[in-house]
Amino acid sequence: MVFAVVEPQATAVFLLALGSLVALSVLFSRQIDRLGLPIVLLFLVLGMLGGSEGLGGIVFADYGFAVRVGTMYLVLILFDGGLNTPWRAVRPILVPAGILATVGVALTAALLALFGRAIGLDWTEALLLGAVVSSTDAAAVLAVLRGGRLSLQPRVGNTLEVESCINDPMAVILTVTMIQVAKSPDSLRWTLALGVPLQLVIGAAVGLVLGYAGLRLLRRVRLPTVGLYPALTLAIAFVSFGAATVLEGSGLLSVYVTALVLGNSPLPYQSGLTRVHESLAWLSQIALFLMLGLLVFPSQLVAVAGVGLATALFLAFVARPLAVVLCLLPLRFPVRDMGYIGWIGLRGAVPIILGAFPVLAHVPGAERVFNIVFFIVVVSAILPGATIRAVTRRLKLAVPEKPNPSAVLEINAARPLNGEIASFLIEPAAAVCGASLSEIRLPSDAAVMLIVRGNDLVAARGNSVLMPDDHVYVFFRQADRRYVELLFGRTETG
Repeated sequence: MVFAVVEPQATAVFLLALGSLVALSVLFSRQIDRLGLPIVLLFLVLGMLGGSEGLGGIVFADYGFAVRVGTMYLVLILFDGGLNTPWRAVRPILVPAGILATVGVALTAALLALFGRAIGLDWTEALLLGAVVSSTDAAAVLAVLRGGRLSLQPRVGNTLEVESCINDPMAVILTVTMIQVAKSPDSLRWTLALGVPLQLVIGAAVGLVLGYAGLRLLRRVRLPTVGLYPALTLAIAFVSFGAATVLEGSGLLSVYVTALVLGNSPLPYQSGLTRVHESLAWLSQIALFLMLGLLVFPSQLVAVAGVGLATALFLAFVARPLAVVLCLLPLRFPVRDMGYIGWIGLRGAVPIILGAFPVLAHVPGAERVFNIVFFIVVVSAILPGATIRAVTRRLKLAVPEKPNPSAVLEINAARPLNGEIASFLIEPAAAVCGASLSEIRLPSDAAVMLIVRGNDLVAARGNSVLMPDDHVYVFFRQADRRYVELLFGRTETG
């Protein structure tokens, strides 16, 4: 009887506090974005306020649960990132992003370890700290670049996004290796270096196999309701992570590659699937950073504030920029681009989750390292994070953001169709700007279906004139795409 009375009340109080934190995170996200701060910082702070030493009083100190649930959230975030990354954006920057995600991470870890030792940490703490915070964070970077509506020049923006999505495996490998060395110094052998490329190759291979296998499955299966298709893609994401990890490969890289394959192929109900996974990714970011905020005890951060601040400043001004320059200089990247990529090295969920690994492994000094990592993440969000827009404007790396149409026209089909609908933003330089539809010579199987002008829907008739900033929806066959894009410009949806 005690359980029947007390437990529902405790559960209700917990859900009330959790719901309030999530609602506050969503409602204040726009205000935080206007201040130029990364939104993930808001989630972290609210999590700390809701924790056992905050106003919410939610007691949470289960590192094992945080790692398991946090990994699941990261899978959802990376899967959404891969689904929304066009292959044409990845291909030109795959080499620089790949070098940053491997050599750059290793260089950053080495520089941080040396600095940590120089400021008084023992070698175990210094090596762990360097490994844990060596990679940029996909959740933080995607939240800033996509959620913050920051439009960068393609080469720079795509390099940052792809690097953040594929560099986590290297940090995981380094962290696990450092834990092994801390527990058994004799285990440090040169053969450990072979594990790095091997795990990356296995992860990429498993991701490709499951991506194409999942694509065939989605195209062939006939489910009784549309709502089951996102459940199937979720299953594919989790299987991709689990299979690669069981085979001793990188599960996170596998998830991203699987999503990249799926996102660049025609899928059933593709637009609906994309929206579902975008919503899941945002919910995962909120829940992930709230949970990590709950995991931290603010009173313990005071003792590591000096070391944490010094390390965070060294990471922002020396380690990350130097590693980026050493990686990108041979590729003849402009100094401006290297400086920007070096500065925008946000840390977030992954370092905090990795910081819990040595705690679970009972490595001496692990809790101190975890608190230092959390301090570095917060400072990283404030220092490089709060200056992103100002630096972007100063270096003239922003591109004008195209307005979103007030209405969206799309087709949701259970199987690939021989034709597609795409939207085009009519710019003054477009060949069709100022022309009436009757004057535009479209292919025989193509047609303008709808014009969105501000808040008005304009019927697509022969005397309708296309004006600058109109959003025009055109139906055409895939074989005619190149010709249609010559007339209207690059698609907004493709």
